[in-house]
Amino acid sequence: MFALRIHSVDTDRAVPATSDRRRRPPDPDVLERRGIVYLYRTLSHTPLSNPNSRSLTLFVVAVPNYFSEEDFVFFCASHHDRISQILFIRNDGIEDRYSVLIKLVNQMSADAFYCTFNGKKFSPAEAEVCHMLFVHDVDFSESADASSTPPAGYTELPTCPICLERLDQDTSGILSTQCDHSFHCSCGTKWTYLSCQVCRLCQQHDEVPTCFICGTVENLWVCLICGFVGCGRYKEKHAISHWKNMQHSYSLDLGTQQIWDYVGDTYVHRLNQSKVDGKLSEMESRCGSDEGDCATCCCGEDSVISGALFSSKVEAIFDEYNRLLAMQLETQRQYYESLLSEAKSRRGSLVLEAMEKTVALKLTEIQNELDKCVHEKKIVAEVNQNLIKAQDAMQKKVKEIEERENASLKLKEQQISDLEEQIRDLTVYLEAQKTLDNMTGGDSIKGGSLLPVPVGESSPATTKKHGRSGRRRNR
Repeated sequence: MFALRIHSVDTDRAVPATSDRRRRPPDPDVLERRGIVYLYRTLSHTPLSNPNSRSLTLFVVAVPNYFSEEDFVFFCASHHDRISQILFIRNDGIEDRYSVLIKLVNQMSADAFYCTFNGKKFSPAEAEVCHMLFVHDVDFSESADASSTPPAGYTELPTCPICLERLDQDTSGILSTQCDHSFHCSCGTKWTYLSCQVCRLCQQHDEVPTCFICGTVENLWVCLICGFVGCGRYKEKHAISHWKNMQHSYSLDLGTQQIWDYVGDTYVHRLNQSKVDGKLSEMESRCGSDEGDCATCCCGEDSVISGALFSSKVEAIFDEYNRLLAMQLETQRQYYESLLSEAKSRRGSLVLEAMEKTVALKLTEIQNELDKCVHEKKIVAEVNQNLIKAQDAMQKKVKEIEERENASLKLKEQQISDLEEQIRDLTVYLEAQKTLDNMTGGDSIKGGSLLPVPVGESSPATTKKHGRSGRRRNR
């Protein structure tokens, strides 16, 4: 199911009819409005055979500008009685095409209109075809942010007809394409000269595209919605970052022209190449009737897909997906090898970092021990200095004590010597006294005379003795 959000500050204006094509009842109301169209689709795909996938409103994705509004009204003139309104939507920034909203009176008329004009060329001489989608919701808003924000459960699709044809029919809702513009057709230049950045980027060969963020030229992906060019998941992942920021789900690989759906996580590009001749084959529209009978929906016999084309399509899909599988396996191998190399380098860096941390920790411990030893050395030096000072003081005290002891010993020796002399004097005196006593009773000393002893002739011992006696008396 599809939904439209149109950013517009304009109002509906009636489109006047030319003089040679006067409208007559029951001609529909033909209106014109300017705005920017945003196309959204539900994430779950519903086939057209389901009544819930169809509605009374049809949206013509793109009408070439050479096909005027009057030409389009004349183009669908056979169903005017079933149309209630035709609204032409023009974007001032896109000069090569415009879009059309068509409201039908009932569902059967809408189904018949879809089967008649979907996939039909606007002009037999040109290659552009009319692509229609059933639209369930149309919302006009003056807010650009509100219009560019997908409703809940919807994803945005490109409004460029060529980019829309690049997507497979389950994604784009387009069941047929006259020529696949995205690969080689020169008619694509009519659509993309002024409008689509994606197609213009795919067609230019003189300039090398680069990532808008990092400037790399390898593994580039371009957003189908806004034309943003970013590098893939094996580089800096700027394309994935753009999807996460902008919610633009579809991205085109510039190298392989394959389209990746980030939401579905799969490729969604169209495969119409025939294996028989290598040319791009046309896939016709399928019947939109509930009963599957073309007679009830006016599809005609041209809507039946031939068996050969179907087989060619199946084989092309089989070969394409085999090639994609081999490519993905190779890219996965390269990716995981790069992961292994990154893991090895990360492991080496982690080991080196751990060694550096260990060495730094060891150095810190050694430095702490060194600081501790230096501190202890300072303490020991201070203690040693104090001990040296104490030793010097003690040596001085010991020397003083020794001097005092020596002086005391000398004094005592002198005293002992004096005492010995005194004892000797006493002994002499006592002996002399005894001798005198013995001599008192005799006549040997009678008639004797005493003679004085000269002072100068006194012996040194007697002088010393008298000096000592004087000192003793003076004490």
